[in-house]
Order: sequence, then C-alpha cells, then structure tokens
Amino acid sequence: METKVPFSEYTSEDQIRSENMTEFNWTPDELQAIVDEHLIVLFMKGTPEAPQCGFSNRAAQVLNQLAHPYASVNILTDRIAIPSVCQWSDFPTMPQVFVGGELIGGSDIALEMLQSGELKSMVSEARESRGMPGDWTQES
Repeated sequence: METKVPFSEYTSEDQIRSENMTEFNWTPDELQAIVDEHLIVLFMKGTPEAPQCGFSNRAAQVLNQLAHPYASVNILTDRIAIPSVCQWSDFPTMPQVFVGGELIGGSDIALEMLQSGELKSMVSEARESRGMPGDWTQES
C-alpha cells in the first residue's frame, strides 16, 4: 500500500519548501533518514500551520521562535505512523523534536530548553558538527 506523507520545512516567516514522499512505510530506516537529512525535525499531529493538538502547536511555536528551518512530519496521515515513530524513537508520546539527529523530547522539554538557551546552543552545535556556521541569524 502506497502512502503519501506531506513533508515540509518551515521557517518562522512561514516560507515553505515541500515535497511528497511516496511509498513511505514508516520503517526505522526511513525515519532515521529523515532525522539524518534535516538538522531539526518535528514529528507532530497536524502541521505547524494547522496543528491538531495543543502539544504539537506548542512544539511548532517553540521551533518557530528559533527562526531556523525545520522539517515537520504530520503523523496523522497514516494510522501506523504514531506507533511506528514511538517504537523507533523509544519515546511514548507526540510530538517529538529531534535536533542534530538526537531526540530531545516533546513540547514541554523543547520549551524549557528554549527558555534556558539550551535549545539554541544545541542547534548551533549541531550546525557546526555538519560544517555549517553556528550562528544562523545572519543567514538570508
């Protein structure tokens, strides 16, 4: 069965670059590939523009405040998405935020890290580990 999964990158200015992934089966390899390909990934219910739960909305708002592009994966597009992502990440709830390939947690943890400055530092370190400048605020 072929499933099309909307997969988009959003910035705080709502600039969107999207593509459709076809024949996506929510396998560990496919999920890992998403996290490996994008510096920041948000697995959420809905989209940043139309979140389908308060926690997903909060996580998207936290990432929007970073003003750094991130990938958003709507896990409501397929009934096997939530159990597949939760089993793969070994984290029981949604949303899930990944930075530099590492699960940081859900919306509450992301918000705490944003408020403490730890999230911005983590993004800077992840950028530097990928050969990118640590400071993205200067990018156009």
